[in-house]
Amino acid sequence: MNVGALIQSVLYLVSSSLLYPALVVLLAAFVGLVVSFGAFLAEWAERARYRRPKAADWPSILGGGLKLDFYLGPALSRLDEILERDGATWPEAERLYREVSDRARERLEFLRILVRLGPSTGLIATLIPMSTGLAGLSQGDMSRLSADLVVAFTATIVGLAVGVTAFVLHSIRSRWLEGDLGMLELVMEARVEGKLGPRKG
Repeated sequence: MNVGALIQSVLYLVSSSLLYPALVVLLAAFVGLVVSFGAFLAEWAERARYRRPKAADWPSILGGGLKLDFYLGPALSRLDEILERDGATWPEAERLYREVSDRARERLEFLRILVRLGPSTGLIATLIPMSTGLAGLSQGDMSRLSADLVVAFTATIVGLAVGVTAFVLHSIRSRWLEGDLGMLELVMEARVEGKLGPRKG
């Protein structure tokens, strides 16, 4: 019994069985990317409707006299509710900021996954048909080779398109997020310090 040939046969069988799962995952990643792109366009349109605060607005914003738009507004409304209660503390405000920050970053997690998932599954769905196509070539089956090459190159294109597009969307939304969270932290600290005094310790 040739152990080496048995191992190669088992590995070939395993790799061949991964083709359709890889194609399904790649298709699901593409659908997820389309949904994420729609959400990106919706967020971009919503941000375009709101005016960014100017330098003259900051004294009123820090004092609570001017509301900020987009998702910062609800967070600051919750902060005002906390500060209006008796016994409000710095840890409560800090917990609110961490909660808002974590929830905002979770929105980017799916795009981060797509950046890796698209090219990886695309590569898997490329190499498997290439191997079967070369096996068919050795037997003179050119029609099988051409069909497998179509699947391989299509998977490569879709995988790279998913990865590149997800990376661009992730980069833009990360920049938005960091700017928003920086602004939120500044405003929250100013309002909490104005209400509770400087943080102790």
